[in-house]
Amino acid sequence: MDNLTHTLTGLALSRAGLSRYYGRAPLLLMIAANIPDIDVTWSWRGSLRYLEHHRAITHSISMIPVMALVSVLIVCGIGRSIRGWKIAWGLAIIGVASHVLLDWTNAYGIRLLLPFSSRWFQLDLTNIFDFWFWGILALAWLGPLLAKLVNSEMGAKAGPGRGLAIFALCFLMLYDAGRFFAHQRALEILNSRIYQGGVPTRVAAFPGSAANPLEWSGWVETPVVVENFSMNEREQFDPESGMVFYKPEPSPALDAARRTMLIENFLKFARYPLWRVTPMTEPDGAQRVDVRDWRFPFTASAIVDASNRVVATSFSF
Repeated sequence: MDNLTHTLTGLALSRAGLSRYYGRAPLLLMIAANIPDIDVTWSWRGSLRYLEHHRAITHSISMIPVMALVSVLIVCGIGRSIRGWKIAWGLAIIGVASHVLLDWTNAYGIRLLLPFSSRWFQLDLTNIFDFWFWGILALAWLGPLLAKLVNSEMGAKAGPGRGLAIFALCFLMLYDAGRFFAHQRALEILNSRIYQGGVPTRVAAFPGSAANPLEWSGWVETPVVVENFSMNEREQFDPESGMVFYKPEPSPALDAARRTMLIENFLKFARYPLWRVTPMTEPDGAQRVDVRDWRFPFTASAIVDASNRVVATSFSF
């Protein structure tokens, strides 16, 4: 998820009752709920390096206690005191775990089992930016502030917002549970059709609109084509309405591009690769091989000459 969502989640966890255990719990939990994204420091090495290391070791289960300890050290440094650090560490583990759990629900995914396995895990339930998350978490954040203003005018004492924070966290869990069942239904719909005369070998459904939880971006692969669909579960699904992309025929140029280090590394991330081979005028007889991940506008490219030698590679967002 985006860092605004993580920050507001950390604040909601604090207001839901965790703040009673540690004096600087709001700051601690907001930092802990964001600390796995410290992997953004890899971006200075280029976009591909960032892609290789994003949501990697800092998002793994084995590193949750370490990331939590880093959060505690930051807060203790700000407060210039290590008093209560053990309790703070326990709270920070909850904050870091919330980050990992939320990122797991995205289509982007995380590598939960590093350093033991580089397998990606993802539920494909929510966008990185989700308006429902923003709305309910913003309500839990702003509600007590508005109540404080109103109560100050009336001379009454405002509450800490615990009930609203608990409501927001429970709502988000139920929201994701509902998205899970809607996602399963979308997959069943996609699997039950014939496409271009062929049975699907693989289907996927990614979150569509950030505002409508019943909209999905459907992805269907057959031996011959790849198709993309805009789906709304409240409407009848039309298997003829998709954008059709024919798979390129196997060729020496395609094989040469696959063997490049850049494309090999990219394919470790790309769960749903879409290939395209385009003839080029310069150099004579050359072909451009592009592969993009259908979920995101990330593209790895290789230029292969007439002798099937790769003369250039590139990566772009």
